[in-house]
Amino acid sequence: MTDKKLPSFDELPKFHNFSGCAWDVWGRDDELGTVNLLTEDVVKKAAEEIKLGKTVCLNWPVNFPEKPFYNRQTPIIHSWRKSDNVNDDSISINTQSGSQWDGLKHYGIEEHKVFYNNTPSESLYRGHLSIPDPGKIDPQLTKLGIHNWAQHGICGRGVFLDLVSYYTSGGVPLPYDPWTTHAIALKDIQDCAKKQGVEFRQGDILLLRMGFIQRFNSATPEERLSFHGKPETFAGIEQSEDMKRFLWNNHFAAVASDQPALERWPTPQGTPQLHQTILGLFGMPIGEFFDLEALSKFCSETGRYTFFFSSWPLNILGGVASPPNAAAYF
Repeated sequence: MTDKKLPSFDELPKFHNFSGCAWDVWGRDDELGTVNLLTEDVVKKAAEEIKLGKTVCLNWPVNFPEKPFYNRQTPIIHSWRKSDNVNDDSISINTQSGSQWDGLKHYGIEEHKVFYNNTPSESLYRGHLSIPDPGKIDPQLTKLGIHNWAQHGICGRGVFLDLVSYYTSGGVPLPYDPWTTHAIALKDIQDCAKKQGVEFRQGDILLLRMGFIQRFNSATPEERLSFHGKPETFAGIEQSEDMKRFLWNNHFAAVASDQPALERWPTPQGTPQLHQTILGLFGMPIGEFFDLEALSKFCSETGRYTFFFSSWPLNILGGVASPPNAAAYF
């Protein structure tokens, strides 16, 4: 990243019928996207948030949900005894079945069949990737892989907006069901930030609590099973030009929530998925299924909604996505 002033959303060029194309911001060979904002100076400044030594895990156990959405495989965790005093285990998961970062290889511009930085869909490697020699890694096979973020780290100042607490302050019930299609308005996000006394700065990692995991934890087994085989419907941020403008103009390094899709799902008919802009045009990591329940409790008790955020995705060469291995440090 250079010291030049970043363009505003409205200064970014269009890509065909999509506004806000950031491909030229860090160069056409870039594979980091907005993670470029997490410079050494930004990370060092963010570390000043650590005052108590308190840590909070932000990862949902790999076991959940037992019945993943979007036809993804059930996580399999198996352990066995190798000898009297030695145990091993193995896990087999879809990297997007639970807590996850969506990588740049996950979602592109569907209509135009390209991914971040105008990478043609057909040029991305699919299939079993074997790399026996670490000294001979074909960059074309690993293009836009999650390893780029894994080797850089997604570390900086975390900013938490507790929308569930914002909506339910005063003892009123949450005005929507997180398990149904519902749009979280930009105004509510901005008002929540104002109420919490949060001011954004360049390179922040934005975390939004909208209620999915709270709802999941309190549901009956029958309610949890009722999801299986049905079309997915979830609350999430609205798909609007102003929402895109908000995410870009605040120059967040990443955005994550406790919902399965971050954005309202499904989108209204004729409205493109916001994933296409956030991942495909901005190159901004999207976090989903982050467990923000313990974070909500601690932030409420202390009145602190900013902290040092650390995340080290799995170092999978050419990987599409990864569990976040994320934590907040106060």
